[in-house]
Formats: sequence, C-alpha cells, structure tokens
Amino acid sequence: MPAACALGLLLAGCGGGGSASPPPEPEEPIIETVGPGQFKSAAALKTISTAQIAEAIRSAGNRAPQITPRYAVNTYKLEYLTLDSNAREILASALVSVPVKATGAKSPVLSYQHGTLFRNDEAPSNHATPDEAAVIMASLGYIVVAADYVGYGSSQGAPHPYLLSAPSASAVLDLLTAAKYWRQKNKVPDNKQLMLVGYSEGGYVTMAAHRALQAGNHAQKAQLLGSVPGAGPYQLEATLDALLHLVREDNPLIAALLNPGLLKNLGGALRREVRDQLLKKALPDDADVVFDPTFIDNYLADDTAAIERMSNVHAWKPELPVRLYHGRDDRTVPYASATVTLAEMKSRGAPDVTLTDCPAVPAGHLECVVPYWDFMVGQLALVARDL
Repeated sequence: MPAACALGLLLAGCGGGGSASPPPEPEEPIIETVGPGQFKSAAALKTISTAQIAEAIRSAGNRAPQITPRYAVNTYKLEYLTLDSNAREILASALVSVPVKATGAKSPVLSYQHGTLFRNDEAPSNHATPDEAAVIMASLGYIVVAADYVGYGSSQGAPHPYLLSAPSASAVLDLLTAAKYWRQKNKVPDNKQLMLVGYSEGGYVTMAAHRALQAGNHAQKAQLLGSVPGAGPYQLEATLDALLHLVREDNPLIAALLNPGLLKNLGGALRREVRDQLLKKALPDDADVVFDPTFIDNYLADDTAAIERMSNVHAWKPELPVRLYHGRDDRTVPYASATVTLAEMKSRGAPDVTLTDCPAVPAGHLECVVPYWDFMVGQLALVARDL
C-alpha cells in the first residue's frame, strides 16, 4: 500500500473501503471593485525564458543573488486605480510576473516593493527584463505583483508620495485587489498565500502595506503570512537626521544652524535652501520623476505629530512575522531605523519580529542589497508552498 494511502487510512479511509475524496474547493466569487483597487486594463508584455534569466544573473556576477530559475515568466502591465498623496483617485500601473506552469497549477503571491528609483524607465512595468527583480522571483514559482507607485509608469508626472505611509500602502493594497480580479478573470490560480518584501524605500512601503493590511478589512488580509522588509526608513526622523548630517558636511558655513529639533527656527529663505539641499541628496540631477516634499517640510517644521501621522511606520504591533534586515554601516538609512522599530514592536507585544544583521563588510546600504535578497529568498522558502 502506498505510504500516502496508509496515512489516508488514519484520516479518512483509503481504497475501496474508504470514504470518497473530499469535494473540490468552491470557486471564489469574482468581485469587481469600483474606485481604489479597480482593475482598468492589462497588456501582455513578453515571455522571458529561464535561459535569459539565468544569463542575466550570470552576467551580473556578485551584483545579483545566486538564484537558479525554474520557470519561464509571462509579464504583463496592469493598470488600476489608487490614491495619491491628497487621497484623490489616480490611474497607477504595475508589473505582474507569472511563472509558466502546467495548466491549473497554483502559486503563492509575492508583493514586491521596489527601492527608490529616479528614472521612470526603471519602474517595474517599464522594466520587464530578465534582470528585473520581480521577474527573477517569478522564475522561482511565485506570482509577483510589483507596483510602480504613484509618480511612475502610468502616473508619471504626478508627485511621488515618498515616505508618506497612506498612499504608499494604497498603491500596494489596491494593486492586490486589482491583480486578484485580473487573475480570476484569466484563470491564473493562486494558492491563497501572500507575502510582502522590499528593500530601502521598498522596505518602507512593505512595512506601510503590512500595517494597513492588518488594520483594515482587505479581502486578502487572511492570506498574508508575513513580511521581510530590508533597510527601510521606518522611523523618518532617524533617516532625515542622517541626511541632514551629510548636508552639514557639505555646507560648513551654516552647519551650526542645522540641528534636528531646532529647524523650525530657521528663516524662510534658509529653510528653503536646506529643503533644496536635502532633496538634492535624495534626487540626482538626471531624475525624471517628481517627489512630493511633504516629508521634508514636516521635518523642517519640527512637526513630530505630522511625521508620526503621515510618515512613521515603526510603532505598531504586527500579529504576523516581520523579518527585519539591515546593515550596521548603512549611512543612507541608519541602522537605528531597524533597532528602534524592533524595540517599539516588542514593547507592544509583537509575537514574532526579528532583526538580522547584514554580514557584508562594510555593511552599507548598497553592499547589503544582494545579502538581503539571499536572506529574503530563504525566509520565503520556509513557508511558501506550490513553488
């Protein structure tokens, strides 16, 4: 008797004397959302072979995680409605990457949040290439949804709500809704597992989305298994304090005036100059996207209440696992962002939050990108089914 059949005898019978096979799961109803989360369109982009993905990884050398692709990947540009920083509806876009499996085979869903991008052609839906992170992850067996965010893709020209938690989370949650509708209509089955990942700004957006998903009544809330945020500026003050330190190094004549907590005392002209200097540190000269400066304005006004309400995502109690990852030598997003977040969550009784240190030497922001991906892939593999 096969081992599986022997186990079946213990549970519900097996062979001629056992009970009938359990009925198939009923199909979920297809619900068309109107407003934020509404599916608007989808366009097939290209199919990318395992050989192309493997060659892209090989060519990147130590700049890419050592992943062996298992599946070719079909890519699509999806458009949907979400909210901008003023809570107004806006057309947004995303890349959806689907592993090419046997008909009817299910996959877990991975929501991938990209790091800070300065050029629109780098946004996921404009970058369906073999070396795109969302494509590489799909080649492992995940259905990967990757929001462009407001300000990129179909919404280029609108201010990108950088480090503003509500519109950052909306871009992800509304994509999950729209992508679910598209998958159901096109018979692309998922296995009801959902995971959130991202590095740098992507780590921040991952945290914002996890918090919003837990707090709301989103249809996929019960499918979330947890998140793996890497090197995110979850606590805005710590990140901008470090950025301000760099501005002080570049501007010794006014350095003595630039102290966190006293910025509201600066005159209007000097405050605008500091704001421009901070934005220059965040945006290179060749950027073709626009950043909403609200996060900086709140910081320069020493408006801690606005920062807490609009930007910070560190002080809450996640009920599901959060796997923080950060480098101790990170000057772009200070390590304190992770340690403060860990302490705040544990103080609230979070049952399963950990912080893993990046082992790179030095453990800087860019040096820890590839180690983060290796860590993230390993964490997902512990819980993902149907790969």
